[in-house]
Amino acid sequence: MTAWIAMGRSGAQVTACAMKGVTLLRTAQGVDEAAALSHLDYTADRILRIGDGAPAKLPAPVLPNGGRGLPGFTQDNPPDVIGGWVRLWIIGFLAQHENWDGVICACEGDVTHWIHISAREAVSCQSFLTQRLVTALGGTLPPDDAAIDDSLSRPERLAAHLRIAEVTGNTAAVTGHLIGAELAAARAYWLGQQVALIAADRDASGYGAALNAQGVPLTSFTPEALMPAALAALGKEFGLTG
Repeated sequence: MTAWIAMGRSGAQVTACAMKGVTLLRTAQGVDEAAALSHLDYTADRILRIGDGAPAKLPAPVLPNGGRGLPGFTQDNPPDVIGGWVRLWIIGFLAQHENWDGVICACEGDVTHWIHISAREAVSCQSFLTQRLVTALGGTLPPDDAAIDDSLSRPERLAAHLRIAEVTGNTAAVTGHLIGAELAAARAYWLGQQVALIAADRDASGYGAALNAQGVPLTSFTPEALMPAALAALGKEFGLTG
């Protein structure tokens, strides 16, 4: 079995994954590649870098077609960029759900990506800075359900809603209004679609409950749960299973 490593920057850290064929052995993190490899303590025949190379322009196959690593995605209209780790999460999800069409809502730090998937291609995407705004405006969890409904129904009143929440000190409403406005803007992605939510806390800071309240067929996953299948599929694609 080929010994290989998948490695790339993820936020402030570099994450490295030790692979033996299609089997994930362990992961490690460090401030840079050298530190991550030192902590991983694994001798490999090849390193695949997550996020390496020119991003694939949407629409594009989820699995890469050749290359030396796994680049992310880019989109011209509206302009957007999705990193290689999110692409890897999608690979893992599709490895476990063959012939799945729908929308993936991937929460990567303080950015939320909505990605339309069809026939194993990423067709289009729309990303939001909602969670960054929640932090900047002092929003708290869990989000206020009534606030979600208000801004989902009347997103044009978002600024007024936020002012009322500020005056009344309702920090949960701040979060609710911002999530509601995002759901309104992303309605074309989730309305009438099955949605897979990928987030570190599975509920994605209220997204899961908000989508369930709209009757959206929803399943939730953590990136960690998808990683073994994702890396196995990537290893097969690059011929690293022998």
